[in-house]
Amino acid sequence: MKLQQSITKMHKPVIIPERRKDKKVPEPPEFVRNVMGSSAGAGSGEFHVYRHLRRKEYARQKCIEEKAQEEVLQEEYHQKVEENQRKAEERTAIKRAKRMKQKQRKKQCKSSNQEVTKRMNQNLTGDESSEEENQVQA
Repeated sequence: MKLQQSITKMHKPVIIPERRKDKKVPEPPEFVRNVMGSSAGAGSGEFHVYRHLRRKEYARQKCIEEKAQEEVLQEEYHQKVEENQRKAEERTAIKRAKRMKQKQRKKQCKSSNQEVTKRMNQNLTGDESSEEENQVQA
């Protein structure tokens, strides 16, 4: 349906969305000064700073873990693809060998049949020639 609509509106430009970019891992802060934490002694404004830094660090760690998990999945996928290709190559090699063997057998049978027919022809012509020789001698 969308294709038909885009064909009917040829003069209207088509918007093709760009591929989503990977998330960049934010770098850890080099040094954080005067962060008291959520414990006693922190002022009312300090808790918000602490909470913001904590969330930021958790998000960074989550991003790193997701990237590591994605790499593991990619590696497993590539190993599986290679394994499938190897198995397919093995199957084709076995079948190729079988086809070649059948081809050789056919050639062998054909050549042996030709030899038999040659011998039969020679025997027939040889018998006829020997009969002719016998008749000539008699």
